[in-house]
Amino acid sequence: MRLLRGLFLFAFIFTCSISYGQEDLFAQLDGSQEEVPFDLLPERMLFTQRLLWGEKGLMRLTGLSDLDEEHRMKELKLRKTMLNVHQVIGYATLAGMVAQGIIGGQLYNGDYSLYDTHETLGGIVTATYFTGAALSLFAPPPLISSKEIGLSGARAHKWLASVHLSAMIATQYYKERDKALHRASAYTAFGAYAAATVVIRFKQ
Repeated sequence: MRLLRGLFLFAFIFTCSISYGQEDLFAQLDGSQEEVPFDLLPERMLFTQRLLWGEKGLMRLTGLSDLDEEHRMKELKLRKTMLNVHQVIGYATLAGMVAQGIIGGQLYNGDYSLYDTHETLGGIVTATYFTGAALSLFAPPPLISSKEIGLSGARAHKWLASVHLSAMIATQYYKERDKALHRASAYTAFGAYAAATVVIRFKQ
């Protein structure tokens, strides 16, 4: 139950960030966007970014990172590292999902010899998935605020993220409750996650 509550809280925070139209973490990476320069912080940030890195964010209030040019340059380096790790973890998670799908198919066909492997791999995939999500949501914001024009890779990535996050939570929820819904949720999560991996471009 604690894990389920934590997942729903995570989904709520992520959905709030999207619902209020705050800038996606990767929005400025898409070439079809119009960039508007700002001094130290962009005008628009994710809720999670503002919580940590905003003018009155936790990093400022605790004095761990003051809002000045020197610290912002360090934050941008940290941001790049976090996005790079996010990308690597994303590919690893996708590979784990593929393996889960193969093993899960055998289980549904009556072969339970890999049940323990399926359970272990499921835990690993869940951990890497939410680790990667946290790296993207809590990375420091860029120096610029971007305005998306039309359908872009970043916007598609954001929409797909809301789909695979919801599906991942549903997969966990129906794990012991409904095998059919568990399977459908898992396939939905994989499809949306794979598509999100393809559409986003890391050029930072």
